Amino acid sequence: MPPRRRIAIADGRAAVQVCRSAGFVADAATTATAVRFTLEELGELVPGRTVEVRVPPYGVVQCISGPVHRRGTPPNVIETDAGTWLRLVTGDLEWAAAVESGAVRASGQRAHLDGLLPLESLTLEG
Repeated sequence: MPPRRRIAIADGRAAVQVCRSAGFVADAATTATAVRFTLEELGELVPGRTVEVRVPPYGVVQCISGPVHRRGTPPNVIETDAGTWLRLVTGDLEWAAAVESGAVRASGQRAHLDGLLPLESLTLEG
């Protein structure tokens, strides 16, 4: 079951646009809204509990169907900072480049989002 939506779509998209136009360095409240909204979007796009995506300190989502993790550290974890995450979901940064540069830390056989990003549900202007 996908996570319950907590951020209104219009508010989330607006926050993402503000962050993008600010070079992905916006105030903490706007960044938090943008990150949490995009994590919700990912959870709805690919529901499941196989991979945990972490964007500290703003949020985390479990996604992608497959083997379910129940206790302890998940075997498939992706972690990155807010600016990198927002660049990935908007298409301003490619998954392979982010992983290669070390901006994304991915551990586990299924810990990848290649082909899922950018999020097509984000209809961003310029």
